[in-house]
Amino acid sequence: MIDVKTTLTYSFLRIFFRGIKSFLITLGNVGKDFTKVLYYILRLRINIKATIEQSSRFAVDSLPITLTIVGMTSVIIAMQIAPELAKQGAEGYIGMLSSLVMVRELACIMSGFAIISMIGSSFASELASMAVGEQINAMRVLKVNPIEYLVVPRFLAGVIMMPFVFILSSFVGIVCAGIVSHITAGLSILNYVSSLWQGLYIRDIFIAMLKAAFFGGTISLISCSCGYSTRGGAKEVGIATTRAVVWSFLAIAIWDYIFAAAFYL
Repeated sequence: MIDVKTTLTYSFLRIFFRGIKSFLITLGNVGKDFTKVLYYILRLRINIKATIEQSSRFAVDSLPITLTIVGMTSVIIAMQIAPELAKQGAEGYIGMLSSLVMVRELACIMSGFAIISMIGSSFASELASMAVGEQINAMRVLKVNPIEYLVVPRFLAGVIMMPFVFILSSFVGIVCAGIVSHITAGLSILNYVSSLWQGLYIRDIFIAMLKAAFFGGTISLISCSCGYSTRGGAKEVGIATTRAVVWSFLAIAIWDYIFAAAFYL
């Protein structure tokens, strides 16, 4: 008689339902923490100094790697599309396509991925270490609310600073694409600049900035929630950090789909 627990199907279903359980637990914790964060923000119980510190960390500290990733991605894309468009006599569309791809999708998504990997994982590991080290319980004993002191500044930092990161990333990406187009396709800088606004509108920039704010707040909230709710020891700190990164990636992909369907479908 075959033991069901040794079959591949059982192992697959166990992993699948474990993932569903982890997702539902994370979603519940994030929703609960978001209501508390919103409560403190609406009551203006905001630590300005901590918010400024976290904003500097969220944007300034992550900027070099973010701009590098966005710049290299735009270079790779321009290397492939610029020569092909030039062969078809469509040089006038290179700038337009570069700006559309960069502003609507690439800059925001790649910036989000970079910040998740660098800042989101750091938020999660810090709060998880504090949770398992009983530092959060010590804050409660001292009548300091952990959500107000730890999560609210990080959440506001993400919402406020992510649009600025997006603007800088878009600028760097468009400039890099223009330089590569000039080198690989012989497109003049003047023609490239003049074609940037053929398909890009101010509306696109504002939509992308709003999306970036949602990305930043979501990354901070999920990372902090996964770290804040950690229980156990050092192993659980690593698990919480991994969970924060994975669900943050999934969350911004879902947000990206929602914005695309809402504004461009």
